[in-house]
Amino acid sequence: MKAVVFTLGCKVNEVESSSFIAALEGWGASVSETLCPADIYVLNTCAVTREAEKKSRQLIARARKFNPDAKVYVCGCASQKDTQSFTQKGVTFVCGAQGKAAMLKELALLFGQEYPLNSACDNLPQPKNSRTRTFIKIEDGCNNFCSYCIIPYLRGRVKSRPVQDIVNEVNAVNSPEVVLTGINISAYQFGDISLDGLIYALKDADKRIRLGSLECGVVTDNFLSACKSLKNFAPQFHLSLQSGSTAVLKSMNRRYTREQYLQKCSLIYKYLPQAAITTDIIAGFPAETEEDFLQSISIIKEANLARVHAFAFSPREGTVAYKMKDLPPQVKSDRLKRLIAAAKEAEVCFIQSRFGLVRQVVWEEYDGEYTSGYTEDYIRTYAKGNLTGKVTSARVGTPFRDGASAEVIY
Repeated sequence: MKAVVFTLGCKVNEVESSSFIAALEGWGASVSETLCPADIYVLNTCAVTREAEKKSRQLIARARKFNPDAKVYVCGCASQKDTQSFTQKGVTFVCGAQGKAAMLKELALLFGQEYPLNSACDNLPQPKNSRTRTFIKIEDGCNNFCSYCIIPYLRGRVKSRPVQDIVNEVNAVNSPEVVLTGINISAYQFGDISLDGLIYALKDADKRIRLGSLECGVVTDNFLSACKSLKNFAPQFHLSLQSGSTAVLKSMNRRYTREQYLQKCSLIYKYLPQAAITTDIIAGFPAETEEDFLQSISIIKEANLARVHAFAFSPREGTVAYKMKDLPPQVKSDRLKRLIAAAKEAEVCFIQSRFGLVRQVVWEEYDGEYTSGYTEDYIRTYAKGNLTGKVTSARVGTPFRDGASAEVIY
């Protein structure tokens, strides 16, 4: 039997889809991750933006073009937000972001199998192994309720996985790098063990450990000591910012100030001077003045940020910010262009600061001429030849494509 597992959205969705693939292959199915003719379609949707939600609704029609008689299973945040849009003729099963194990139970019946349900945070099977980098979900949900974000309403409150389950999964994967991911990993709490304790529990892991997106409050002396205790820690911190203006941060319900963010960056550099700090910044939030926006531009240099994911504010129905007066589209567009330009300048400066340094690269994708991979400080590097799946030392070169050239050192 042929199945397609198609995913939109975040890394957490990708991890969960990888669990679906592992289950389906274990039951004997041949699985593709791209839309193509199949007997079963599992569509994992996203609702982080209006555009993502629109694409999610279009997936059913796209799948049906390949096989109108296929069984279609829909899950994810978009179907959590608006179940009715996905409950239509020809769709076999619909659940949301919080009912994916129930979907697997239904899928198992097609193969004459049983899939047990339990009350654990995440009772999905271990994701399919990756040759290069494996994402491991350590928690689900978020309690922050930022004024622009719909996800806490769809994913629910924080639910963390048992420490030993995570340690076992890290030790079991074959890939050289593991990324601890979740909706808000900073809120990880299982019993009396927080994210610090989980990291200490992984100190003997022989994989390179990288952390997913972090919140300001988690960065403490103990947290950074835990990171340094790992055998092979990737010193890249995606420290979520969203705005360089304290006034806008307050309007976003972000619970920290510009000054506090800069203090956390300084603390990271104190413990790990060669660390890379990456972040997200929103351009054109409703409360943002031109002066506020310029503070977002200036903090990029002040915090010595290595990379910035820049995007324009998109109002989401059901959030507090949806009721705020939106800025004119031209203002948002202009600010986004300026923010992207400042982000690119910062990234080039960061790469140039690493010129000539030797880094460990996990090589991932070959395009027929170059293989690309990531250093521990998250520089995307390119070297000629097919190096897929290898881990080598490499000397960082000059800016190239969306990263840097590299000289491989065997």
